[in-house]
Amino acid sequence: MLWIQFLIVMACIFIGARLGGVGLGVMGGVGLAILVFGFGLQPTSAPIDVMLMILAVITAAGALQAAGGMEYLVYLAEKALRKNPKRITFIAPMVTYIFTFFAGTGHVAYSVLPVIAEVSRESGVRPERPMSIAVIASQQAITASPISAATVAMLALLADFNISLLQIMLICVPSTSIACMIAAFAASRMGKELSMDAEYLKRLEEGLIPIQKDKKAYAADSGAKLSVILFLLAAILVVILGSIPELRPGWEIEGVFTRMGMPAAIEIVMLTIAAMIIILAKPKVEEIISGSVFKAGAAAVVAIFGIAWMGDTFFQGNIEVISGSISDLVTAAPWLFAVALFALSILLYSQAATVRTLMPLGITLGINPALLIAMFPAVNGYFFIPNYPTVVAAINFDRTGTTRIGKYILNHSFMVPGLVATIGAVAIGILLSTIVL
Repeated sequence: MLWIQFLIVMACIFIGARLGGVGLGVMGGVGLAILVFGFGLQPTSAPIDVMLMILAVITAAGALQAAGGMEYLVYLAEKALRKNPKRITFIAPMVTYIFTFFAGTGHVAYSVLPVIAEVSRESGVRPERPMSIAVIASQQAITASPISAATVAMLALLADFNISLLQIMLICVPSTSIACMIAAFAASRMGKELSMDAEYLKRLEEGLIPIQKDKKAYAADSGAKLSVILFLLAAILVVILGSIPELRPGWEIEGVFTRMGMPAAIEIVMLTIAAMIIILAKPKVEEIISGSVFKAGAAAVVAIFGIAWMGDTFFQGNIEVISGSISDLVTAAPWLFAVALFALSILLYSQAATVRTLMPLGITLGINPALLIAMFPAVNGYFFIPNYPTVVAAINFDRTGTTRIGKYILNHSFMVPGLVATIGAVAIGILLSTIVL
Protein backbone atom coordinates (compact mmCIF):
# COMPACT_ATOMS: atom_id res chain seq x y z
CA MET A 1 0.00 0.00 0.00
CA LEU A 2 2.90 2.36 0.81
CA TRP A 3 4.43 1.99 -2.63
CA ILE A 4 1.10 2.57 -4.38
CA GLN A 5 0.67 5.80 -2.40
CA PHE A 6 4.25 6.79 -3.17
CA LEU A 7 3.71 6.26 -6.91
CA ILE A 8 0.56 8.40 -6.76
CA VAL A 9 2.48 11.19 -5.00
CA MET A 10 5.33 11.04 -7.54
CA ALA A 11 2.87 10.94 -10.46
CA CYS A 12 1.15 14.09 -9.17
CA ILE A 13 4.51 15.82 -8.74
CA PHE A 14 5.60 14.82 -12.25
CA ILE A 15 2.36 15.93 -13.91
CA GLY A 16 2.29 19.15 -11.88
CA ALA A 17 5.87 19.97 -12.86
CA ARG A 18 4.99 19.46 -16.52
CA LEU A 19 1.95 21.74 -16.19
CA GLY A 20 4.09 24.43 -14.58
CA GLY A 21 3.06 27.42 -12.49
CA VAL A 22 0.08 26.75 -10.26
CA GLY A 23 -0.23 23.33 -11.92
CA LEU A 24 2.12 21.90 -9.31
CA GLY A 25 -0.10 23.10 -6.49
CA VAL A 26 -3.39 21.90 -7.92
CA MET A 27 -1.94 18.47 -8.73
CA GLY A 28 -0.82 18.35 -5.10
CA GLY A 29 -4.48 18.85 -4.24
CA VAL A 30 -5.41 15.93 -6.51
CA GLY A 31 -2.85 13.70 -4.81
CA LEU A 32 -4.08 14.80 -1.39
CA ALA A 33 -7.66 13.94 -2.35
CA ILE A 34 -6.61 10.43 -3.41
CA LEU A 35 -4.63 9.86 -0.22
CA VAL A 36 -7.43 11.11 2.04
CA PHE A 37 -10.55 9.78 0.30
CA GLY A 38 -9.00 6.78 -1.40
CA PHE A 39 -6.60 5.49 1.28
CA GLY A 40 -8.08 7.05 4.39
CA LEU A 41 -4.97 9.01 5.46
CA GLN A 42 -5.61 11.84 7.90
CA PRO A 43 -4.69 15.20 6.32
CA THR A 44 -2.10 17.20 8.20
CA SER A 45 -2.33 20.96 8.71
CA ALA A 46 -1.78 23.08 5.61
CA PRO A 47 1.48 25.12 5.68
CA ILE A 48 -0.34 28.38 6.45
CA ASP A 49 2.55 30.23 8.15
CA VAL A 50 4.93 29.58 5.27
CA MET A 51 2.35 30.68 2.71
CA LEU A 52 1.58 33.91 4.57
CA MET A 53 5.29 34.72 4.97
CA ILE A 54 5.87 34.27 1.24
CA LEU A 55 2.82 36.37 0.43
CA ALA A 56 4.04 39.21 2.65
CA VAL A 57 7.54 39.11 1.14
CA ILE A 58 6.37 39.11 -2.48
CA THR A 59 3.99 41.97 -1.75
CA ALA A 60 6.96 44.07 -0.61
CA ALA A 61 9.08 42.87 -3.54
CA GLY A 62 6.24 43.63 -5.95
CA ALA A 63 5.98 47.15 -4.54
CA LEU A 64 9.75 47.53 -5.04
CA GLN A 65 9.42 46.49 -8.68
CA ALA A 66 6.42 48.75 -9.32
CA ALA A 67 8.27 51.72 -7.83
CA GLY A 68 11.18 51.25 -10.26
CA GLY A 69 13.52 49.85 -7.64
CA MET A 70 14.38 46.76 -9.70
CA GLU A 71 15.30 48.90 -12.71
CA TYR A 72 17.52 51.05 -10.50
CA LEU A 73 19.30 47.95 -9.19
CA VAL A 74 19.89 46.77 -12.76
CA TYR A 75 21.42 50.15 -13.57
CA LEU A 76 23.83 49.80 -10.63
CA ALA A 77 24.67 46.24 -11.69
CA GLU A 78 25.44 47.32 -15.26
CA LYS A 79 27.85 49.97 -13.98
CA ALA A 80 29.67 47.35 -11.90
CA LEU A 81 29.88 44.90 -14.82
CA ARG A 82 31.20 47.49 -17.28
CA LYS A 83 33.96 48.61 -14.93
CA ASN A 84 35.66 45.17 -15.08
CA PRO A 85 34.43 43.47 -18.28
CA LYS A 86 37.32 40.98 -18.47
CA ARG A 87 36.46 39.65 -14.99
CA ILE A 88 32.75 39.33 -15.77
CA THR A 89 32.73 35.55 -15.14
CA PHE A 90 33.42 36.29 -11.47
CA ILE A 91 31.55 39.59 -11.12
CA ALA A 92 28.31 38.43 -12.79
CA PRO A 93 27.56 35.72 -10.19
CA MET A 94 28.31 38.21 -7.41
CA VAL A 95 25.73 40.57 -8.88
CA THR A 96 22.98 37.96 -9.30
CA TYR A 97 23.78 36.48 -5.87
CA ILE A 98 23.42 39.88 -4.18
CA PHE A 99 20.24 40.66 -6.14
CA THR A 100 18.64 37.39 -5.07
CA PHE A 101 19.94 37.64 -1.50
CA PHE A 102 18.17 40.94 -0.90
CA ALA A 103 15.11 40.35 -3.12
CA GLY A 104 14.40 36.82 -1.90
CA THR A 105 13.67 35.52 -5.40
CA GLY A 106 15.93 34.31 -8.21
CA HIS A 107 13.60 35.78 -10.82
CA VAL A 108 15.34 39.15 -10.42
CA ALA A 109 18.11 37.63 -12.56
CA TYR A 110 15.96 38.11 -15.68
CA SER A 111 16.64 41.83 -15.64
CA VAL A 112 20.42 41.56 -15.44
CA LEU A 113 21.03 38.56 -17.77
CA PRO A 114 20.78 40.64 -20.99
CA VAL A 115 23.38 43.02 -19.53
CA ILE A 116 25.75 40.13 -18.76
CA ALA A 117 25.33 38.75 -22.28
CA GLU A 118 25.98 42.14 -23.86
CA VAL A 119 29.00 43.10 -21.75
CA SER A 120 30.68 39.70 -22.11
CA ARG A 121 30.32 39.71 -25.89
CA GLU A 122 31.61 43.28 -26.16
CA SER A 123 34.69 42.35 -24.11
CA GLY A 124 35.38 39.16 -26.06
CA VAL A 125 34.54 36.81 -23.17
CA ARG A 126 32.61 33.67 -24.07
CA PRO A 127 29.07 34.55 -22.76
CA GLU A 128 28.40 30.95 -21.72
CA ARG A 129 30.85 31.34 -18.85
CA PRO A 130 29.32 34.29 -16.96
CA MET A 131 25.75 33.49 -18.05
CA SER A 132 25.82 29.94 -16.71
CA ILE A 133 27.31 30.73 -13.31
CA ALA A 134 25.18 33.88 -12.97
CA VAL A 135 22.03 31.73 -13.19
CA ILE A 136 23.43 29.17 -10.74
CA ALA A 137 24.41 31.91 -8.28
CA SER A 138 20.88 33.33 -8.41
CA GLN A 139 19.61 29.89 -7.38
CA GLN A 140 22.18 29.27 -4.64
CA ALA A 141 21.46 32.66 -3.06
CA ILE A 142 17.87 31.55 -2.41
CA THR A 143 19.16 29.26 0.34
CA ALA A 144 21.13 32.14 1.88
CA SER A 145 18.57 34.94 1.63
CA PRO A 146 16.89 35.78 4.95
CA ILE A 147 13.60 36.58 3.19
CA SER A 148 13.37 33.85 0.56
CA ALA A 149 10.44 31.44 0.68
CA ALA A 150 12.82 28.51 1.16
CA THR A 151 14.63 30.09 4.11
CA VAL A 152 11.47 31.13 5.93
CA ALA A 153 10.13 27.60 5.43
CA MET A 154 13.36 26.16 6.82
CA LEU A 155 13.27 28.53 9.79
CA ALA A 156 9.68 27.59 10.59
CA LEU A 157 10.47 23.86 10.49
CA LEU A 158 13.48 24.23 12.83
CA ALA A 159 11.73 26.51 15.31
CA ASP A 160 11.34 23.70 17.87
CA PHE A 161 15.13 23.24 17.92
CA ASN A 162 15.77 26.88 18.89
CA ILE A 163 17.58 27.45 15.61
CA SER A 164 17.81 31.16 14.81
CA LEU A 165 17.86 32.84 11.41
CA LEU A 166 21.39 34.04 12.14
CA GLN A 167 22.60 30.47 12.65
CA ILE A 168 21.12 29.39 9.32
CA MET A 169 22.76 32.35 7.60
CA LEU A 170 26.13 31.78 9.29
CA ILE A 171 26.24 28.40 7.59
CA CYS A 172 24.46 29.03 4.29
CA VAL A 173 25.78 32.47 3.32
CA PRO A 174 29.49 31.53 3.35
CA SER A 175 28.89 28.01 2.02
CA THR A 176 26.85 29.12 -1.00
CA SER A 177 28.90 32.25 -1.79
CA ILE A 178 32.25 30.43 -1.61
CA ALA A 179 30.87 27.52 -3.63
CA CYS A 180 29.65 29.95 -6.32
CA MET A 181 33.13 31.42 -6.65
CA ILE A 182 34.60 27.92 -6.99
CA ALA A 183 31.98 27.20 -9.64
CA ALA A 184 32.85 30.50 -11.37
CA PHE A 185 36.45 29.30 -11.66
CA ALA A 186 35.18 26.05 -13.21
CA ALA A 187 32.93 28.04 -15.58
CA SER A 188 35.86 30.26 -16.63
CA ARG A 189 37.48 27.17 -18.17
CA MET A 190 34.40 26.07 -20.13
CA GLY A 191 34.40 25.97 -23.93
CA LYS A 192 36.58 27.63 -26.54
CA GLU A 193 37.38 31.33 -26.54
CA LEU A 194 34.61 33.34 -28.18
CA SER A 195 36.74 34.27 -31.19
CA MET A 196 37.26 30.55 -31.91
CA ASP A 197 33.72 29.27 -31.33
CA ALA A 198 32.28 27.79 -34.53
CA GLU A 199 28.65 28.61 -33.73
CA TYR A 200 29.46 32.23 -32.91
CA LEU A 201 31.54 32.67 -36.08
CA LYS A 202 28.72 31.14 -38.12
CA ARG A 203 26.13 33.51 -36.65
CA LEU A 204 28.48 36.44 -37.14
CA GLU A 205 28.96 35.56 -40.80
CA GLU A 206 25.20 35.16 -41.34
CA GLY A 207 24.53 38.54 -39.71
CA LEU A 208 22.53 37.02 -36.87
CA ILE A 209 24.43 38.92 -34.18
CA PRO A 210 22.64 42.25 -33.66
CA ILE A 211 24.63 45.47 -33.81
CA GLN A 212 24.60 47.30 -30.52
CA LYS A 213 22.62 50.53 -30.50
CA ASP A 214 23.27 53.51 -28.29
CA LYS A 215 21.16 53.27 -25.16
CA LYS A 216 19.25 56.10 -23.60
CA ALA A 217 20.79 57.46 -20.44
CA TYR A 218 19.02 56.15 -17.36
CA ALA A 219 18.09 58.51 -14.56
CA ALA A 220 16.57 57.00 -11.43
CA ASP A 221 13.87 59.03 -9.74
CA SER A 222 13.71 59.53 -6.00
CA GLY A 223 10.89 56.99 -5.66
CA ALA A 224 13.00 54.19 -7.14
CA LYS A 225 15.94 54.96 -4.85
CA LEU A 226 13.70 55.24 -1.80
CA SER A 227 12.02 51.91 -2.56
CA VAL A 228 15.41 50.18 -2.68
CA ILE A 229 16.43 51.72 0.66
CA LEU A 230 13.15 50.67 2.28
CA PHE A 231 13.36 47.12 0.95
CA LEU A 232 16.94 46.73 2.14
CA LEU A 233 15.79 48.04 5.52
CA ALA A 234 13.17 45.29 5.60
CA ALA A 235 15.79 42.60 4.95
CA ILE A 236 18.03 44.03 7.68
CA LEU A 237 15.16 44.19 10.18
CA VAL A 238 14.25 40.55 9.48
CA VAL A 239 17.85 39.48 10.14
CA ILE A 240 18.02 41.52 13.37
CA LEU A 241 14.68 40.21 14.69
CA GLY A 242 15.67 36.67 13.79
CA SER A 243 19.08 36.98 15.41
CA ILE A 244 18.06 38.75 18.64
CA PRO A 245 14.86 37.16 19.96
CA GLU A 246 14.76 39.65 22.85
CA LEU A 247 13.72 42.37 20.40
CA ARG A 248 10.49 40.53 19.64
CA PRO A 249 7.62 41.22 22.09
CA GLY A 250 6.35 38.43 24.34
CA TRP A 251 3.29 37.65 26.42
CA GLU A 252 2.25 35.44 29.31
CA ILE A 253 0.20 32.60 27.81
CA GLU A 254 -1.23 30.17 30.37
CA GLY A 255 1.55 31.03 32.78
CA VAL A 256 4.33 30.62 30.20
CA PHE A 257 6.18 33.61 28.72
CA THR A 258 6.15 33.24 24.93
CA ARG A 259 7.81 35.54 22.41
CA MET A 260 6.33 36.39 19.04
CA GLY A 261 7.51 33.88 16.44
CA MET A 262 9.54 34.76 13.38
CA PRO A 263 6.70 33.98 10.93
CA ALA A 264 4.61 36.78 12.45
CA ALA A 265 7.67 39.08 12.65
CA ILE A 266 8.47 38.60 8.96
CA GLU A 267 4.85 39.14 7.93
CA ILE A 268 4.54 42.36 9.98
CA VAL A 269 7.85 43.82 8.75
CA MET A 270 7.20 43.04 5.10
CA LEU A 271 3.63 44.31 5.02
CA THR A 272 4.71 47.49 6.80
CA ILE A 273 7.58 48.11 4.37
CA ALA A 274 5.25 47.42 1.42
CA ALA A 275 2.89 50.07 2.79
CA MET A 276 5.75 52.55 3.22
CA ILE A 277 6.91 51.99 -0.36
CA ILE A 278 3.36 52.54 -1.65
CA ILE A 279 2.85 55.70 0.43
CA LEU A 280 6.29 57.29 0.00
CA ALA A 281 7.51 56.04 -3.42
CA LYS A 282 4.01 56.25 -4.93
CA PRO A 283 4.01 53.33 -7.42
CA LYS A 284 0.81 52.38 -9.21
CA VAL A 285 -0.81 49.90 -6.84
CA GLU A 286 -2.29 47.82 -9.66
CA GLU A 287 1.24 47.26 -11.06
CA ILE A 288 2.32 45.53 -7.85
CA ILE A 289 0.23 42.43 -8.50
CA SER A 290 0.73 42.51 -12.28
CA GLY A 291 4.54 42.50 -12.04
CA SER A 292 6.66 39.41 -12.73
CA VAL A 293 7.96 39.19 -9.14
CA PHE A 294 4.49 39.03 -7.55
CA LYS A 295 3.18 36.57 -10.15
CA ALA A 296 6.13 34.20 -9.63
CA GLY A 297 5.73 34.42 -5.86
CA ALA A 298 1.99 33.82 -6.01
CA ALA A 299 2.58 30.69 -8.10
CA ALA A 300 5.04 29.52 -5.43
CA VAL A 301 2.39 30.00 -2.72
CA VAL A 302 -0.10 27.81 -4.60
CA ALA A 303 2.59 25.20 -5.31
CA ILE A 304 3.56 24.98 -1.64
CA PHE A 305 -0.10 24.88 -0.58
CA GLY A 306 -0.86 21.76 -2.60
CA ILE A 307 2.40 19.88 -2.94
CA ALA A 308 3.66 20.37 0.64
CA TRP A 309 0.28 19.48 2.12
CA MET A 310 0.22 16.29 0.05
CA GLY A 311 3.80 15.44 1.02
CA ASP A 312 3.19 16.04 4.73
CA THR A 313 0.08 13.87 4.67
CA PHE A 314 1.88 11.02 2.90
CA PHE A 315 4.92 11.03 5.20
CA GLN A 316 2.96 11.41 8.44
CA GLY A 317 0.46 8.76 7.40
CA ASN A 318 3.26 6.26 6.78
CA ILE A 319 5.88 7.53 9.20
CA GLU A 320 6.32 4.27 11.12
CA VAL A 321 7.00 2.25 7.99
CA ILE A 322 9.25 4.92 6.46
CA SER A 323 11.25 5.44 9.67
CA GLY A 324 11.73 1.72 10.17
CA SER A 325 12.93 1.24 6.59
CA ILE A 326 15.39 4.07 6.05
CA SER A 327 16.24 5.70 9.39
CA ASP A 328 19.32 3.50 9.97
CA LEU A 329 20.52 4.08 6.41
CA VAL A 330 20.12 7.87 6.57
CA THR A 331 21.68 8.03 10.04
CA ALA A 332 24.72 6.07 8.83
CA ALA A 333 25.08 8.12 5.64
CA PRO A 334 23.32 11.53 6.06
CA TRP A 335 24.58 12.67 2.67
CA LEU A 336 21.97 10.37 1.13
CA PHE A 337 19.32 12.76 2.40
CA ALA A 338 21.07 15.57 0.51
CA VAL A 339 20.82 13.44 -2.64
CA ALA A 340 17.09 12.98 -1.98
CA LEU A 341 16.64 16.75 -1.58
CA PHE A 342 18.51 17.36 -4.84
CA ALA A 343 16.45 14.75 -6.73
CA LEU A 344 13.11 16.08 -5.45
CA SER A 345 14.05 19.67 -6.30
CA ILE A 346 14.63 18.58 -9.91
CA LEU A 347 10.99 17.49 -10.04
CA LEU A 348 9.45 20.32 -8.01
CA TYR A 349 11.32 23.30 -9.55
CA SER A 350 11.01 25.04 -6.18
CA GLN A 351 13.38 25.21 -3.24
CA ALA A 352 10.60 26.19 -0.85
CA ALA A 353 8.32 23.37 -1.96
CA THR A 354 11.19 20.89 -1.64
CA VAL A 355 11.94 22.11 1.88
CA ARG A 356 8.31 21.86 2.98
CA THR A 357 7.86 18.45 1.35
CA LEU A 358 10.99 16.57 2.44
CA MET A 359 12.66 18.40 5.34
CA PRO A 360 9.95 17.30 7.83
CA LEU A 361 10.97 13.70 7.04
CA GLY A 362 14.60 14.53 7.85
CA ILE A 363 13.50 15.98 11.19
CA THR A 364 11.36 12.93 11.95
CA LEU A 365 14.25 10.60 11.08
CA GLY A 366 16.33 12.36 13.73
CA ILE A 367 18.93 13.89 11.43
CA ASN A 368 20.95 16.53 13.29
CA PRO A 369 19.43 19.98 12.58
CA ALA A 370 22.95 21.31 11.92
CA LEU A 371 23.33 18.75 9.11
CA LEU A 372 19.91 19.62 7.73
CA ILE A 373 20.99 23.27 7.47
CA ALA A 374 24.27 22.21 5.83
CA MET A 375 22.32 20.14 3.29
CA PHE A 376 19.86 22.98 2.67
CA PRO A 377 21.62 24.13 -0.59
CA ALA A 378 20.98 20.66 -2.05
CA VAL A 379 17.45 21.89 -2.88
CA ASN A 380 18.96 23.93 -5.75
CA GLY A 381 18.77 21.08 -8.26
CA TYR A 382 16.38 22.50 -10.80
CA PHE A 383 19.17 23.48 -13.19
CA PHE A 384 19.68 19.74 -13.86
CA ILE A 385 17.04 19.54 -16.57
CA PRO A 386 17.47 22.72 -18.66
CA ASN A 387 13.87 23.93 -18.78
CA TYR A 388 13.61 26.24 -15.77
CA PRO A 389 12.65 29.81 -16.80
CA THR A 390 15.94 31.50 -15.78
CA VAL A 391 17.91 28.79 -17.59
CA VAL A 392 15.81 29.17 -20.75
CA ALA A 393 16.07 32.96 -20.51
CA ALA A 394 19.88 32.84 -20.30
CA ILE A 395 20.04 30.64 -23.40
CA ASN A 396 17.80 33.04 -25.34
CA PHE A 397 19.60 36.20 -24.20
CA ASP A 398 22.96 34.86 -25.41
CA ARG A 399 22.75 35.69 -29.11
CA THR A 400 26.21 34.21 -29.75
CA GLY A 401 24.86 30.68 -29.23
CA THR A 402 27.54 29.68 -26.74
CA THR A 403 25.04 29.20 -23.89
CA ARG A 404 23.19 26.14 -25.05
CA ILE A 405 21.51 22.81 -24.44
CA GLY A 406 23.78 19.98 -25.56
CA LYS A 407 23.08 17.19 -27.99
CA TYR A 408 22.32 14.81 -25.12
CA ILE A 409 20.14 17.36 -23.24
CA LEU A 410 21.95 16.98 -19.91
CA ASN A 411 25.32 18.14 -21.27
CA HIS A 412 24.16 21.76 -21.17
CA SER A 413 25.97 24.94 -20.16
CA PHE A 414 24.68 24.96 -16.57
CA MET A 415 25.54 21.39 -15.55
CA VAL A 416 29.19 21.82 -14.52
CA PRO A 417 28.82 25.09 -12.55
CA GLY A 418 25.55 23.82 -11.06
CA LEU A 419 27.01 20.57 -9.76
CA VAL A 420 30.19 22.24 -8.52
CA ALA A 421 28.22 24.95 -6.67
CA THR A 422 25.72 22.54 -5.10
CA ILE A 423 28.22 19.89 -4.01
CA GLY A 424 30.63 22.58 -2.83
CA ALA A 425 27.94 24.40 -0.80
CA VAL A 426 26.85 21.21 0.97
CA ALA A 427 30.45 20.16 1.70
CA ILE A 428 31.41 23.59 3.04
CA GLY A 429 28.14 23.74 4.96
CA ILE A 430 28.85 20.45 6.72
CA LEU A 431 32.25 21.78 7.77
CA LEU A 432 30.77 25.07 9.02
CA SER A 433 27.96 23.31 10.88
CA THR A 434 30.50 21.74 13.22
CA ILE A 435 31.67 25.23 14.15
CA VAL A 436 28.46 27.26 14.22
CA LEU A 437 26.13 24.75 15.94
